[in-house]
Amino acid sequence: MKPIQILPLLIVLLIAACAPPPAATQPPDLPPDTAVTNPPEDNMPPSYSEEPPFSPQQNDANLTRGNAYVNKTELLIRESYPPQISLGISGDLPTPCHQLRVIISEPDPENKISADVYSVVDPGKACIQVLESFQEYIDLGTFPSGHYTLWVNGKQVGEFDS
Repeated sequence: MKPIQILPLLIVLLIAACAPPPAATQPPDLPPDTAVTNPPEDNMPPSYSEEPPFSPQQNDANLTRGNAYVNKTELLIRESYPPQISLGISGDLPTPCHQLRVIISEPDPENKISADVYSVVDPGKACIQVLESFQEYIDLGTFPSGHYTLWVNGKQVGEFDS
């Protein structure tokens, strides 16, 4: 094609691109006093205010306590005021049937915070004998001013000041 023949085509495309969209895709004009409502609750994302799945459950009394092999722990301190503290834990459970449980204690008089990491399993359930990896981040929240130590299964993970 010759450049002179392309020029009218480009002009038509530019004009079409600058045109407003069809009326069907434009939002309706609402008067200024129109009430705005929330979307229906069945379309809302789920609320995560329930306890994390690794917190002890009511039916744990019917399960057998087992090991959780903790391979790595990390203390995460968010730079906020007051600092927000989280514990990262990764490791393995004995089988895919084992469920992770973590109990975090309140600071003792020496500002020692202990985390007990273990698993629970239904003793009557047959399960393949293979390790199941896990990785969890547990929000510990904020603490009053002081120097704290964090321990996981009897081993010190780290220290922080609040």
